[in-house]
Amino acid sequence: MLGRFWEGLSGPLAERWAGVAAPAAVFWLGGLLAWARGRGGLDALGDVTGWLDRQQTGTQAAALVAVLVAVGASAAVVERFTAPALRLLEGYWPRGLGRLADHLIAKVRRRATSDEDAWQRLAPRVWATPATATADELARFSRLDQRRRRRPAAPDRCLPTRLGNILRAAESRPADKYGLDAVALWPRLWLVLPDTTRRELLAARGALDRTVAVAVWGLLFGAFTVWDPLALPVGLTVSLIAVTLWAPPRAELFADLLEAAYDLHRVALYQQLRWPLPANPAQEAAYGRQLSAYLWRGSDAPHPTFTPPEGSGPRP
Repeated sequence: MLGRFWEGLSGPLAERWAGVAAPAAVFWLGGLLAWARGRGGLDALGDVTGWLDRQQTGTQAAALVAVLVAVGASAAVVERFTAPALRLLEGYWPRGLGRLADHLIAKVRRRATSDEDAWQRLAPRVWATPATATADELARFSRLDQRRRRRPAAPDRCLPTRLGNILRAAESRPADKYGLDAVALWPRLWLVLPDTTRRELLAARGALDRTVAVAVWGLLFGAFTVWDPLALPVGLTVSLIAVTLWAPPRAELFADLLEAAYDLHRVALYQQLRWPLPANPAQEAAYGRQLSAYLWRGSDAPHPTFTPPEGSGPRP
C-alpha cells in the first residue's frame, strides 16, 4: 500500500547507481560466459579479446562505451520493474489469478486460526506466575508469537504470500495499536522523523528492493538459454533463492523498523499538528482514529481543541 511512497525516495546517486549497476554487470558477465559455452568454451572469449586488442583506440573506446550503455540501460529497465515485481511477490495479482489468490488466502487464514488456537492454549501456562510451561512449550509459544506478528491481525487483510503478509502486518499494526492509519499518516510522519531513522528505513527498504531486483535478473537470465541450456536452471535457482531465502528476512527488518517509527515518533506527529495527546493507552486508539480521519478528509468540527504552539505560554 505504501509502495509508491518508497518508489519516490532514493539515496545518493552514486550509492543508487552502484546498487543497480553491479547486478547488471554480473548479469551481462554471466551472459557472456553462456555465449562462450555455446561457442565451444573459453576459447571464444579469447577470440573476442584478441579482436579487441587488434583494433584502434577509438574502436576499443566505442566498445567500452557500448558495454557501459548496455549495463546502464538494462539496470535502469530492471529498476523500473522492481516495484511491480515486489507487488506481485506481495500477492497483488491480476484478476485472472483471483481464484488462486483466494485459495492461498484461505490457506493462510486456516493456518492463522490454528496458530491462534494453539497460542491461546499455551498463553496461560507461559504467563503464569511462576510459569508452568515446559521448555518445548516455551519454544513453541515463541514460534507461534512470531508467526502471529508476521500476519495481519484481521483475517480479511491477509494476502496470499508470506512476503505480502509481512509487509501488510507492519502497515496494519499502527492502526491496531494506536488507531493511526499508516497510509494516511506515513508521508506526514516521514517529515518529522530524525535523519538517522530515515536512513535506517531507506537502507532496509533498499536492501529489500535489491533482493527483488536479483529475482528479476534471475528470470531474465533464462533468455541466455539460446546459447547455454544451463542458463534457465541457474536463473530460476537464483530467483527462487532471492524470493524464498533473502527477501523475507529483509522484509521483516523493514517491517520492524516501520513499526518502530510509529512506536517512537508518533508523539512528534501529534505535537507538530497541535493535536492533543492521549492521556493513556485506552484513549490512544480513539485519538489516533480521529487524527487519521482529520488528515485524510479534513474536518470542521469544534473538537478537539488544538494545543497552543510551543513557546506561546505566558511569560514570567
